[in-house]
Amino acid sequence: MPPRVSVLLPVRNAAPTLARAVEAIRGQTFLAWELLAVDDGSTDDSAAILGGLARIDRRVRVIQQPARGIVAALAAALDGARGEYIARMDADDDAHPERLEQQVAFLDRQPEIGVAGSLVDFGGDRAASGGFALYVDWLNSLVTPEAIALNRFIESPFAHPSVMFRRKLVAQHGGYRAGDFPEDYELWLRWAAAGVRMAKVPRVLLRWNDPPGRLSRTDTRYGPDAFFRMKAEWIARALASHEPARGRPVWVWGAGRHTRKRASWLTAHGVRIEGYIDVDAKKATPALGGVGVPVILPDALPPPGARFVLGYVSTRGARDYIRDALRARGHEEGRDFLMCA
Repeated sequence: MPPRVSVLLPVRNAAPTLARAVEAIRGQTFLAWELLAVDDGSTDDSAAILGGLARIDRRVRVIQQPARGIVAALAAALDGARGEYIARMDADDDAHPERLEQQVAFLDRQPEIGVAGSLVDFGGDRAASGGFALYVDWLNSLVTPEAIALNRFIESPFAHPSVMFRRKLVAQHGGYRAGDFPEDYELWLRWAAAGVRMAKVPRVLLRWNDPPGRLSRTDTRYGPDAFFRMKAEWIARALASHEPARGRPVWVWGAGRHTRKRASWLTAHGVRIEGYIDVDAKKATPALGGVGVPVILPDALPPPGARFVLGYVSTRGARDYIRDALRARGHEEGRDFLMCA
């Protein structure tokens, strides 16, 4: 009988933590799993460690390939996966013993949910990595399909190694894609645009460690500009297909240089920005003779229904300020505005 869960584990020079990560899967209370560990051209002892673990447990399957990157490694694992459900795991993280059992039960109970994540512990130094720790706190605040859908354009709503999804979604909507963007975030946005509902088991089931060499810290595909550039396409698609937004003039909250640059990527996907909103009175300028794009202060914003606002300011605290200011003026999130930073 084939396993119900296929765990995908891409590996590149992970010898110090690899055995612990695999043992976390071997120690699961749910037993009907297979682990597809893809050694992506490691030059340390990773291959030997995986070989030894595979000899101990036949559920551990090792795939060897030259160094081709994480997307190619995930594709190789998906090609060999036999499970109804696909779970992700990283070689430097720790899964709680009930992780697979909890996520399988969650998806079994809710056939309308396609992707099930979980809450995660932050495995790092909050003093040294305060921004990342705050991101984990934000992740853990998004549990329901509604909260995840509403906040999906701010940042990736899942810790990638915490997810489990239905394997049929790959055949229906495509799997991981390679490019100058974060492969997991692109997948969630593409699947969400296709109508896939996503949620989380409201329990901590993974310790998400934050070593200095983590790919998200060292690869430009995971930098802020790569995120904004990639998600512009999916924001544009949502504006074109989302009934409350369709046909309404788009205004961007934030008129600073960095915000304008990031918002400009929307125009490449057909979004016409009619104006900007900013709290800095020095930036407020009318469109002179119909030339240029106006910048207005928040108090000059028309009532709900006349505009659709995108919150694009990424400085800390700005999101809450913009959200509160719009709500105080009667604007409803999702109907009248979306936060995108």
